[in-house]
Amino acid sequence: WDAGGACGFKNVNWPPFSSMTSCGNQPIFKDGKGCGSCYQIRCVAHRACSGIPETVIITDMNYYPVSRYHFDLSGTAFGAMAKYGRHDELRHAGIIDMQFKRVPCQYPGLTVTFRVQHGSNPNYLAILVEYEDGAGDVSQVDIMESRLPDRAPTGYWTPMRESWGSIWRLDRLRPLQGPFSLRVTDESGRSLVADQVIPAYWQPNAAYRSLVQFDETLPMSLVTSGAASRRRLVLPMMYSAALTYVWPCVRSILAV
Repeated sequence: WDAGGACGFKNVNWPPFSSMTSCGNQPIFKDGKGCGSCYQIRCVAHRACSGIPETVIITDMNYYPVSRYHFDLSGTAFGAMAKYGRHDELRHAGIIDMQFKRVPCQYPGLTVTFRVQHGSNPNYLAILVEYEDGAGDVSQVDIMESRLPDRAPTGYWTPMRESWGSIWRLDRLRPLQGPFSLRVTDESGRSLVADQVIPAYWQPNAAYRSLVQFDETLPMSLVTSGAASRRRLVLPMMYSAALTYVWPCVRSILAV
């Protein structure tokens, strides 16, 4: 059973994640606000390193104190940085130095998707937000209910609360009235609205695709902040496929 790790993203071995994923420590994971953000990484300090940049998505956390910035890569992502035919050699290197920078996320052909979580009911709605281009992360989600009997939008936004990772929830004493519109705001402050994206007769464990998407740019406020304060920064990372390093990660991501 896939619990979704610390971000809530399930089936990360499948497209569009395709196992190109990483756990991040606090400056990268940001208590869940970094979930879904994308980083370009490359290694140059090992003889098996290709030096060619690869892009990974933050899907989990690892607070093991290795360094100030710490990427705990999947086996697939770790091996992708290797020269041809030397993937296993690089994977067995364990902890190596690497370079990284924040980059825009890109999900060609996909729109922002909302996955209603297991356990949701008429008085409790929990939603996982997925596949956001650009910053890739979520800093706030607001919900707009509909009114009876015509099910037209009420015109009033209600802030949802972050449950954990990229999952946001709303609890009410009275039953919630759909269809629901959702407003998603990313770390840069950009917002988009998915009008009545979740139908009145929604179901738990169902995914609802919107008709909207962020653009594929990354605001300079994010490029120059936090881990990306320098365009090239040589820092350690840890490989989670070695059993010695699996346990600190909420969901260890092994080579596939």
